[in-house]
Amino acid sequence: MSNIAKVLSRRQDRAEGVGTNKKSIPFNKQNYQSLKQECLAKKTLFCDPTFPAEPNSLGYDELGEQSSKTRGVQWKRPKELYSNPQFIVDGATRTDICQGDLGDCWLLAAIASLTLENEFLERVVPHGQSFTENYAGIFHFQFWQFGEWVDVVIDDRLPTRDGKLLFVHSAEGSEFWSALLEKAYAKLNGSYEALTGGRATEGFEDFTGGIAESYELSKAPPHLFKLMQKALTLRSLMACSISSSSQDTETKTSLKLVKRHAYSVTGAKEVHSYGRLVQLVRFRNPWGRVEWIGPWSDNSEEWNSVQPEEKAKLVYSAEDGEFWMAYSDFIQQFSRLDICNQTPDALSNATVSRWNYSQFEGDWRVGSTAGGCSNNKATFCSNPQFVIKLEEEDDDPYDGEDGCTILVGLMQKDFRKDKRIGREPNAIGFTIYKLKGCNNIHLGPDVLLHQRYTARSNPFTYKREVIERFKLPPGEYVIIPSTYEPHCNGRFILRVFTEKEAAASFFLSQQYISDSDVGPHFKQLFIQFAGNDSEVSVFELKQILDSVISKRTDVKTDGFSMETCRHIISLLDRDGSGKLGCVKFHILWIKIQKYLEVFKKHDKDNSGTMSSHEMRDAVKEAGFQLNNDVLQVIISRYANQQYTIDFDSFVGCLIRLEMLFKMFKAFNKKNTGKIELDILQVMHKCERGLRFLYFLSVVLSFTDVWLGVLQWLCLALG
Repeated sequence: MSNIAKVLSRRQDRAEGVGTNKKSIPFNKQNYQSLKQECLAKKTLFCDPTFPAEPNSLGYDELGEQSSKTRGVQWKRPKELYSNPQFIVDGATRTDICQGDLGDCWLLAAIASLTLENEFLERVVPHGQSFTENYAGIFHFQFWQFGEWVDVVIDDRLPTRDGKLLFVHSAEGSEFWSALLEKAYAKLNGSYEALTGGRATEGFEDFTGGIAESYELSKAPPHLFKLMQKALTLRSLMACSISSSSQDTETKTSLKLVKRHAYSVTGAKEVHSYGRLVQLVRFRNPWGRVEWIGPWSDNSEEWNSVQPEEKAKLVYSAEDGEFWMAYSDFIQQFSRLDICNQTPDALSNATVSRWNYSQFEGDWRVGSTAGGCSNNKATFCSNPQFVIKLEEEDDDPYDGEDGCTILVGLMQKDFRKDKRIGREPNAIGFTIYKLKGCNNIHLGPDVLLHQRYTARSNPFTYKREVIERFKLPPGEYVIIPSTYEPHCNGRFILRVFTEKEAAASFFLSQQYISDSDVGPHFKQLFIQFAGNDSEVSVFELKQILDSVISKRTDVKTDGFSMETCRHIISLLDRDGSGKLGCVKFHILWIKIQKYLEVFKKHDKDNSGTMSSHEMRDAVKEAGFQLNNDVLQVIISRYANQQYTIDFDSFVGCLIRLEMLFKMFKAFNKKNTGKIELDILQVMHKCERGLRFLYFLSVVLSFTDVWLGVLQWLCLALG
């Protein structure tokens, strides 16, 4: 599907709330309620055909079918292990998450932090699941995946050995929510083995939809404490840990801190002590025990220096796993801090401050948009480009510097699934340039290869995501995501968080037209006719097209008609201006180049025109499979008295056909060959270029009714 069609489809979905946590998308098209009701009606237990109780679901290498690690594994339901299994016992807690024979401690650390925030936990673990009421062996969980929430259905057959769960389990043996959650996440990523190795930030994001940044505390920025305070006001999740060897996992230091163990950060305050301000950080050990015994710990003498009224505001003495520590000790004792910033929809409390959030999706494709990093001067300009406009500076900046805080995250899709097929991830990064009077223009080599970038991620990484925080002056910026090497296929999502509202857009053209492609004559004509507004009206469009095409001797044309030019403007103009900017004109020119190649190829007699008999194969190569009735309508509409079609008529015909087919595919979400639109949807989604659909609010079949409608449209458009 084209980018334009994708955008329209996404807009329709999001306008209806599809892909949000409340309207999650069924993973593998499996609807939990329907499957459960079917099982209850048949009095059978659910067996998931898309993630079967077979070796392939365990893994492909170390957990493959021939691996010694999978010998003796049996898949059993909780009721085969315990007479009275429970989904959750006395609430979800850290002790429900004990690691098994799988290297996914990063995932368990994220789940542990999740248990401290019921509002976030309930988004992942839907209510109403149990092993008693309406039990059918089926459960479901919800995860954020690349911009959308998905609902993952599983059966409750779990891998065991010698009657015990092989992977994650609860200290309370009969409790199974954590084991089932791990299975759902394994299904989402293709297998249990796909979960081996990772960072807790990945789990944070998939459980909340937020964007997670990390700080090495040995290199802590000077304003980190203020940043932590700001993050807490934005309800960000924060966790920290102490690095050590794997042999030291969950061993204790002399001051009772646990190594390789995730602590949650729950507070950051300043208190007066002996006449000076002391920065304090509050932590929670998910175990609910084993607390720090150093300065500012519970009942330590440092608290005697704090005034009673100030001390009363800080709960500092309770055997609950929560404790305070001086910020100076924090950056010395701990190794790493992770902050997961939340999207606005994750927070229900209207009084909580919120980030502003923009999201884009895109592709790197060999031959068009896979340009590689800026070292690749010949191809870098072909990468996708996204625009963000920062207008207001931050209120109360945490670092004392004026400017606009911006968090940019670039995530490559299918990061874990690709492991199974042996595909290595791309090295990814992004570069930010400031726009200087180039509004609505896809930046080319004259800018990108001669203007210094404003900011960039550093370095390129093979990880799932690269995230950077910047402070930029107000202005308009272009973000260019890329792989390090050119000619690498991949799909990505680009997310931008800003403290103030920011206008965001993207260039539909994801292929730069170089001087050699367009020619200096064309470029001069565009500048000449577009004028200072860098936009082309229908009259200017006709002049440019006629002037350029008339220079060719291999095609015949009597000039583009005003009618054809108006249709082009209508089909490509998405902002209602009645004009085409450079980006939209580039899209048009790419199409015309493509159509010119098809035209010349099927002009067998080199007459410079297309005969009616040549037209069928030409239209087919251009991507349209039409029946005889529609072809007859096209010929009668576009052919002259000699039954030949010149180039301008050929272009006008194909542009109409292309946009009609793409619009249909955008709304044919279930691939049934049918779409259903009511009159309001038609008016809202198809108002430009498709106004004829005002009269249609019926079910259209692509194989029969739609072709008939298309035949009528060819006449109506004439």
